[in-house]
Amino acid sequence: MMFFWSNKKNDFDVATDETAEANLFNNRIKIAMLVVVLMVIALIVNLYIIQIVQYSSFEKRSNNNRIKIIPIAPPRGLIYDRNGEILADNKPIYEIELIPENLSKNVTLKESLTKLRELLKLSIDDKDIENIIERVKFSKKFKSISVASKLTEDQIAIFSVNQFNFKGFSIEPKLKRFYPFADTVTHALGYVSRINQKDQEILEAQGNAENYAATQDMGKLGVEKFYEDILHGKVGYKEVEVDSIGRVVQTLKKVQPIPGKDIHLTIDIRLQQKAQKLLEGNKGAIIMMDPRNGEILAFASNPTYDPNMFVRGILNKEYQELLNNPERPLINRVSQGGYSPASTIKPIMSVMGLNEGIVTAKTRFFGGPHYSLPGSTHKFRDWRRWGHGWMDIYRAIEISCDTFFYDMAFKSGIDNIHKYMSYFGFGQPSGIDIFEESLANLPSKEWKRNKYHQVWVPGDTVPIGIGQGYWTTTLLQLARAHSILTQHGKNVIPHLAKEYDEFAREEFNIRNPKKQYVEPKETAVSVKSSSYFDIGMKGMYLVVNGPEGTGRKAFSGTKYVAAGKSGTAQIITIKQDQHYNAAAIKKEHRDNALFVAFAPYEKPIAVVGILLENVGGGSRFAAPLARQMLDEYLINLGYLEKEQSAKQSENENKQDDKK
Repeated sequence: MMFFWSNKKNDFDVATDETAEANLFNNRIKIAMLVVVLMVIALIVNLYIIQIVQYSSFEKRSNNNRIKIIPIAPPRGLIYDRNGEILADNKPIYEIELIPENLSKNVTLKESLTKLRELLKLSIDDKDIENIIERVKFSKKFKSISVASKLTEDQIAIFSVNQFNFKGFSIEPKLKRFYPFADTVTHALGYVSRINQKDQEILEAQGNAENYAATQDMGKLGVEKFYEDILHGKVGYKEVEVDSIGRVVQTLKKVQPIPGKDIHLTIDIRLQQKAQKLLEGNKGAIIMMDPRNGEILAFASNPTYDPNMFVRGILNKEYQELLNNPERPLINRVSQGGYSPASTIKPIMSVMGLNEGIVTAKTRFFGGPHYSLPGSTHKFRDWRRWGHGWMDIYRAIEISCDTFFYDMAFKSGIDNIHKYMSYFGFGQPSGIDIFEESLANLPSKEWKRNKYHQVWVPGDTVPIGIGQGYWTTTLLQLARAHSILTQHGKNVIPHLAKEYDEFAREEFNIRNPKKQYVEPKETAVSVKSSSYFDIGMKGMYLVVNGPEGTGRKAFSGTKYVAAGKSGTAQIITIKQDQHYNAAAIKKEHRDNALFVAFAPYEKPIAVVGILLENVGGGSRFAAPLARQMLDEYLINLGYLEKEQSAKQSENENKQDDKK
């Protein structure tokens, strides 16, 4: 039997295959449709989340990409002298800036700066370039940094043509601080300069960094620093729309900055120029102030320097020259220099002696050639080899007798001296509206114990009586002490701003928000009788007008009545058997010359202090300068006549009121 196989399907098998294929296709269609539906649902849900739920977030991110906030620096307040002469101005300039985040990634910053220096012939050396690179490291990436300022028209044109080679660099118009009188008022005004890393950290700690978002400079010394919060103003800003490459398309909103307040100083620039001229060729200082209210009329320290260098960005070479200058021009000799007050403090010591009953107006004293402590052979010499003979307190001040004040100091003791001289402001903050102030050194038993680990002995007290020994003062303290003397103990706070009372409170509240401003005491020195002040002043009158006065020659023929006191401060100690010979010692070891004067005698409106380093006697070298300063102020500038006219008008008004 044979079997035959056939490959041909029957009708039933064909029908079954078609049904399976149809079912498979339909299932696939259903799955595909389900996937499509799920995807559509997911899309709708996602759109809902983006458009509705997260709308605010995405709108903000979108605007941040499209809208840029640009801070606007406030114009800095101007500074004027007492008569409206501008001392610190804002001058428009062009400078090259760089923004770190926009710099090219293909070229190093050092290479770009070097090429820029060569292209524009900029006066910057390798050290300056390193300083710029260092500033970039520690600054915000979006904050502009100054590379060079005060560009000439040629430099602007050359850079504009080649700007495509310097990505991240641009030329920007700026208002830059400018001091028209250059080095004449430097130590009073101070200057503004670039904000460094330390400044930035302080601003951030104070929560004030945002207000400096558009500012590159801030006050570094003097009035500029003390009144920084008042002068700076409040930052503004503008919202701008930018395109994909950061170009500004349009300005959407602008909030103008609030300019800083202007400040009027008490200084008369004409008097300041006179003081600076008198100091030419000498290391020294001059201060003149109104003792009635503490207004500083002149504030000169020499040598000085041009603050405009710091504003434009001082070069490394220039700064090193200032730092290494043996004359030390960066030191403010009015308020930072520590000097022995010498005999200028004798009228003030007299007030203490009178109030303590150590002397009276009628006390007689024999001034020999030297003074010795009981039981001691050491001789404290008088400046006059043969002594002065018999005297009272008036003559002791007039002839500046050392032995009289040696004896007064010994009998008073260092504790009393320290107490009274503190009342007159020695060793104390004066309250002046600059930060550059030294307290100098008013010695005490505690001070010597802490510094030298030694006890105070009577021999330490004796030279204190003539302003020598361990005692140092600043010229500012000396002028303030004599102002307090002329005002019979009234507290006199020296200040440079006309609006001092208002600004002092405002600045204090800004810097000390949790503390309450305390008004200064009205009286500095209280004594049993105001006649004690009169005796000190009368002694100074005799110095200038008496037959033996050390200042009579310098003040001969004045059109006003003045009073004063000279001082000659020794720098080195002269041995017992030696005499001072200026020609035989180095210049830096020679005596300092001092003179303090006031005028008019009856009702003083000016106190002047003079200090000249290493020149010799105060009556010979410093007194003539005091005379010239008072002549300039009272006569040449007409302040004495103005004062007399004002007084006459006041008296006439009083008479009219009585009628």
